[in-house]
Amino acid sequence: MLHKFFEPGDWFAPKKRGKGSGVPTAWQGWVVIVTYIGVVMGLSRLLVRPSMADYVMWAVGMVLATGLMMVIARNRTPGRWR
Repeated sequence: MLHKFFEPGDWFAPKKRGKGSGVPTAWQGWVVIVTYIGVVMGLSRLLVRPSMADYVMWAVGMVLATGLMMVIARNRTPGRWR
């Protein structure tokens, strides 16, 4: 089943105005969105009783997760981002 995830095609629709990707148009795009939300929710567990190390791990995790999400969305949007 994993091989179907990496089939070529577009996962997100381009936005009509502005930069970025629109809503997912394929099930792979929805999996990416749900996984991103799960990672963000998991990282928020670090802030229950935060120490300075927890804040740093949260910030680094958020930057990495958001950056990866942006790269995937940009590469799987037809015409890339304007």
